[in-house]
Amino acid sequence: MWLAAPAVNPIVAVLVIVWMANLYNFMDGSDGLAGAMTVVGFGAYALAGWLAASPMSALLLAIAAAAAPFLVYNLPPARVFLGDVGSVPLGFLAAVFGMTGWLEGWWPVWFPILAFLPFIADASVTLTARLLRGARIWEAHRDHSYQRLVQSGWGHGRTLALYAALMVGAAGSAVVTLVWAPGAGVVAVAVWAAILALVLGAIEYHWRRRGIRFEESKG
Repeated sequence: MWLAAPAVNPIVAVLVIVWMANLYNFMDGSDGLAGAMTVVGFGAYALAGWLAASPMSALLLAIAAAAAPFLVYNLPPARVFLGDVGSVPLGFLAAVFGMTGWLEGWWPVWFPILAFLPFIADASVTLTARLLRGARIWEAHRDHSYQRLVQSGWGHGRTLALYAALMVGAAGSAVVTLVWAPGAGVVAVAVWAAILALVLGAIEYHWRRRGIRFEESKG
């Protein structure tokens, strides 16, 4: 078991929870993405919790298992959707359990970051880019990399395949690193951050090279 973490600043904790809840909602804009991230991310939490003999591991597994049948019907073409009422609570739980696991010594602080890094990276890069452009970040938009992939002709199926591979790779690396090389956790996060930067950069390059102009939508 990991040593318990120091007390977390309440303001920082609230910001993390609010951001994770919102980014989960932001990323729930293409068939299968949020469902896949829930199965993979909470599955990683459950396995790490079980390895740490956490009493919450069964609950974490239940969340991942509950998302699996939803994912079946949310695969392209989706027949059911999470919407705000489903995605926001899942983001909330991802943040709360991520911090709880760190504070209780189930895993180091880098573990939940790496487990959910594909969602965190896409949403955070998009928000930062919109801020730098002076865009009104509270308005609905379609600037996310996954949205640009769909608009570029990849469709929901291939976009999900790419993001699911990134999710499994990042979360799988988090578990493997936790078990066999926990001291290399920060390095693992840095490696995956670089991989995601290349992927997101390639999407942006392709988008600009095709000269696609995306009209912002409030829908």
